[in-house]
Amino acid sequence: MPTNKAKTRNWIVTTSTDRPIKDVATDLRKAGFAVDQVNEEIQSITGASEQPAEKLRKISGVVDVSPDEPVDVGPPDSPDTW
Repeated sequence: MPTNKAKTRNWIVTTSTDRPIKDVATDLRKAGFAVDQVNEEIQSITGASEQPAEKLRKISGVVDVSPDEPVDVGPPDSPDTW
């Protein structure tokens, strides 16, 4: 029998400079987002949440919410890239 249990995903949240990034991080936490890193230099916050990206995008100061996917550049001297 299928379950409707939400899956926790890792996200990268891009923020604007309209609000202090620490205030945005506080609002994300209140919305159930588990903040991992706050990167003021590049206006981004990483973390995990079961909430859909659409809900997180509604928070004032949030510009975008994208999945945080692993990147593998392959072994050194490999002819294959991305």
